[in-house]
Amino acid sequence: MHTESTSSANAASHPFSSLEPSRVLDAVESVGLRGDGRLLALNSYENRVYQVGREEGDPVVVKFYRPARWSDEAILEEHAFVAELAEREVPVVPAEVIDGRTLHEFEGFRFSVFPRRGGRAPELDDPKVLEWTGRFIGRIHAVGGLASYQLRPALNAQTFGREPFEFVCRNNFIPVELRATYTSVVEQALLGVARCYERAGEVPLLRLHGDCHGGNVLWTGDGPHFVDFDDSRMGPAVQDLWMLLSGERQDMVRQMADVLAGYEDFCDFDPRQLYLVEALRTLRLIHYAGWLAMRWDDPAFPAAFPWFNTQRYWQDRILELREQVALMDEPPLWPV
Repeated sequence: MHTESTSSANAASHPFSSLEPSRVLDAVESVGLRGDGRLLALNSYENRVYQVGREEGDPVVVKFYRPARWSDEAILEEHAFVAELAEREVPVVPAEVIDGRTLHEFEGFRFSVFPRRGGRAPELDDPKVLEWTGRFIGRIHAVGGLASYQLRPALNAQTFGREPFEFVCRNNFIPVELRATYTSVVEQALLGVARCYERAGEVPLLRLHGDCHGGNVLWTGDGPHFVDFDDSRMGPAVQDLWMLLSGERQDMVRQMADVLAGYEDFCDFDPRQLYLVEALRTLRLIHYAGWLAMRWDDPAFPAAFPWFNTQRYWQDRILELREQVALMDEPPLWPV
């Protein structure tokens, strides 16, 4: 099993370790933006994101992309999608075009600059908020269905299930005494995912936000706007809906009805996709464990997630996945 000392040994060589404040400010200045010395690190683990004050104009948000995660072309695909949404007056935050480009490079780091957009967390227990958010997602999907990503991977059982599972096994993250049990429950879970997809039938894929939870929605007096399309990929529409749900089953039934009341103003929804809700939740759980494992050499991860890779962590995942195996065989949120 990987240990803290192993990750500490790798930390000094991690690419982000050299991204010091002075380098951040120099990168911003390299594209012609004069910083005033104010620098605030924002909450992000996948990338490094900073709010940078300027001598003239409002502060900007600068995202430094994790090396080797996306190709330049895949990042630009996402930028083009968000720009397409903005052109159609969907309230999103596109990367700023500077000298004809949205993606820049400075001393080995790729970065983009975004306008700062404020807002508060949405009140997702309010039916009107859910309906408004559903309308917004419907607008995103109406545009997302007009074309396909060519370079970004799709969300499916292979990319979000099999591949992250094999990574944690191959790199000995799971304690030896739990490895057989965890392997068995993941295999059961993936069979359950396959059954859910069989019930749903052929589901069209479209360009999604991809990580559509309340933390990526900012609310203002003008309504919601989504930020951080970094996880945008091809997938079923319901992926951008189910993460807005919480509570007991009856709560989620009501919440989904509220979301779809707004969503279907702009985009049709095939109710057979509701067979995928628990399958997608299951894949997210498997993927999340793999994501933490893949990032464990980044010093920010052991500091922020000290509970990962402990005996208790893997025991809890086994119990959680067993619950999901049972839930995937239950009827969907309402009759299909």
